[in-house]
Amino acid sequence: MTEVIDRHAGRVLLVDLAGRVLLLHGGDPARPGLRWWFTPGGGLEPGETTADAAARELLEETGLRARPGDLGEPVRHEIAEFSFDGRDYRQEQDFYLLRVADWQVDTAGMDEQERLTITEHRWWSVAEIEASSEEIFPRDLAVLLRQVTVDAVPEGSR
Repeated sequence: MTEVIDRHAGRVLLVDLAGRVLLLHGGDPARPGLRWWFTPGGGLEPGETTADAAARELLEETGLRARPGDLGEPVRHEIAEFSFDGRDYRQEQDFYLLRVADWQVDTAGMDEQERLTITEHRWWSVAEIEASSEEIFPRDLAVLLRQVTVDAVPEGSR
């Protein structure tokens, strides 16, 4: 029987004024060729809360500095089960919404593993997510974005 690693994570829905969300593109070193899009974020380090981890990972992966308190309360809590680098994980994760006017991604803060597994980034509209045939996580990201941003996104951008 395979050991499942339990962990906790904080993730960020980084949304610009046009209602687009920033997604990272990457893959699994144990499964070359398998690629997907996902939100910035990652696992907790000792003593961190999910907001602490989300803010730290946001800085590492995008260069955007936010305090954990800037993230507010989680907009979603979920459990994700997945394999990565030959290991099976059960990850409890909180998603935080952070709105920005604009942001130019700076990947200089990525650690070695992030540099090996994250290959690009892109701003996505809800319509682009819905029309895409690519793997995007969480799978219902378009629905989640509509739920948490409906009041802040101009009508023509949805």
